[in-house]
Amino acid sequence: MTRKYFGTDGIRGLANRVITPELSMKVGQAAGLVFHRGEHRHRVVIGKDTRLSGYMIEYALVSGFASVGMDVLILGPVPTPAVGMLTRSMRADLGVMISASHNPFEDNGIKLFGPDGYKLSDEVEAQIEALLDQDLAPRLAPSAGLGRAKRVDDVQARYIEFAKRTLPRNVSLDGLRIVVDCANGAAYKVAPEALWELGAEVISIGCEPNGLNINRDVGSTAPAALAAKVRELRADVGIALDGDADRVLVVDERGHVVDGDQLMAVIATHWKEEGLLAQPGVVATVMSNLGFERYLNSIDLSLERVAVGDRYVLERMREGGFNLGGEQSGHIIMSDFTTTGDGLVAAMQLLAVVQKRGRPVSETCQLFVPLPQVLKNVRARKAALETRPVVESIDCARDRLGAHGRLLIRPSGTEPVIRVMGEGDDRALVERVVDDICQALAANAA
Repeated sequence: MTRKYFGTDGIRGLANRVITPELSMKVGQAAGLVFHRGEHRHRVVIGKDTRLSGYMIEYALVSGFASVGMDVLILGPVPTPAVGMLTRSMRADLGVMISASHNPFEDNGIKLFGPDGYKLSDEVEAQIEALLDQDLAPRLAPSAGLGRAKRVDDVQARYIEFAKRTLPRNVSLDGLRIVVDCANGAAYKVAPEALWELGAEVISIGCEPNGLNINRDVGSTAPAALAAKVRELRADVGIALDGDADRVLVVDERGHVVDGDQLMAVIATHWKEEGLLAQPGVVATVMSNLGFERYLNSIDLSLERVAVGDRYVLERMREGGFNLGGEQSGHIIMSDFTTTGDGLVAAMQLLAVVQKRGRPVSETCQLFVPLPQVLKNVRARKAALETRPVVESIDCARDRLGAHGRLLIRPSGTEPVIRVMGEGDDRALVERVVDDICQALAANAA
């Protein structure tokens, strides 16, 4: 099904060009109508990150929801997982997060959550999308039935308490010097405060948002600043969140980056020891390193792979009863606690293991050696994958790698590009087979 507005994670685009006030108001009206179920007084919660365009979109959404009779609770800047949690705990019919995640400030987006706190299914998004190009004037609420809007003041404190309660009562971060990088984004208040309340010495960077600097040279997509600060201050660990704090990367005491695969390995190992894994395995995407899969197999756990995107990870987790999953990029989903990726909660789980082990982060978080991974993009259309030279090149590459490597070839969903990823024990061999496939694709790109 071709969709005009919704992508893999809500609606996203250039603010005031794609994500306009008109579209935002229409989204509020359409989503409000779809979730108008029953005769009770309906309510929606709206959170946002720190982008300048958030003000414009927030008030346009409020107008749209109020016009179809929904009361609006305005949360202000909070992490995306906080919106999922508060949608459920405040008995809202719908939750909205205004964010473009790790994108630069010029972009923004609208993510929607159902009353259960989970992101909407494709089917429900299709219902909303079907209304966006319709004339909704006949379905607006009468004058006496308009919604009210109010700002909720204790949201950040509620989320901090929620995050702290995901740890056992006896866990303290006393003695840890932590540098936390909030990407000048949604967690700039809650993350440093939560870690400090748990007993850590906290140094903050990326906590001075001005509407224009979200994700700029800071955060999980630019960890160099955090690594430098950790080394400068001789900190025990660095934590890097992204703009809406649904993903996290860690920097060890030497300034080396620890990715999502290693974080999941640490948490899975600890949960297995404690009997906390709901199933003997973890859900991750096709991009997770083969070294991670081999490590899990060595401790009698499986790795279930799905397409790239945290929503696909969550779908498989719910289908199979898994309570741990995530992406190499740092989306870590722990369904015992959250309905989506939560960077702060994932970091807390890791820090609890560090405290229990009593070993440096560099030792705690190096459970496997990642296999060499090579990723290249070729400008070519999807049809090139069906040409005989390309098919033969891919088959030959798989034969050469055998059981000692893995290939992933997939077209981009947003541009005429084919991504070729190879990994294996022999880096030189991986580079050769990836180059061979790329050459075949380039030669048959038309």
